[in-house]
Amino acid sequence: MHTTTSSKGATTREAILQEAMQMASELGLEGLSIGRLAEVTGLSKAGLFAHFGSKEELQLATLKAARDRVALEVFIPAFKAPRGLKRLVAVCDRWLAYAESEVFRGGCPIAAASAEFDGRPGPVKDYTAECMAELRQTLARLIREAKASGELSKDADPEQLAYEFHALALGANGAYQLFGDPSAFAMSRRAIKDRLRAFTAPGTRLAPL
Repeated sequence: MHTTTSSKGATTREAILQEAMQMASELGLEGLSIGRLAEVTGLSKAGLFAHFGSKEELQLATLKAARDRVALEVFIPAFKAPRGLKRLVAVCDRWLAYAESEVFRGGCPIAAASAEFDGRPGPVKDYTAECMAELRQTLARLIREAKASGELSKDADPEQLAYEFHALALGANGAYQLFGDPSAFAMSRRAIKDRLRAFTAPGTRLAPL
């Protein structure tokens, strides 16, 4: 009985978070409310409070769920590519594809939170920063690996290139959400490829992006 109850509770929590992520992508984390989620999910406010004791707890749980979704959409498939330049390109490609495919109605919730909470100290800002840093740190690590394999020249600066690729990915997401301009993804892909081409070692083929 306890296992069945726990399983049902986990399923309910997952359903709540799926809607919370969509809502946060459109309205921001501040737009989340127990009342609004109760109305959309058909649950009682008391039932929702049983899963999330405060708005901040709900916001953090929503970000954690979004981080898991990014891993599912971006990192897990991209890391199936061979180690080195192909894996680096795969991460860039999958992140842009994730934003372009409108997995979330209003774009990436974590990207939205980074603008919403960048000037607000506290746990939500800290966790958002941790999520955003993960992509940049992963890019820098993959660039170092591509250098070590000899696919990128020794002149390639991992931190600088990671910063640029991260900015290009976020810029494409923001331009698409603000202007509805799908060409933003193609422009970011071209810019990333141009930067990589400048450091690709002679004889190394750059994977499609």
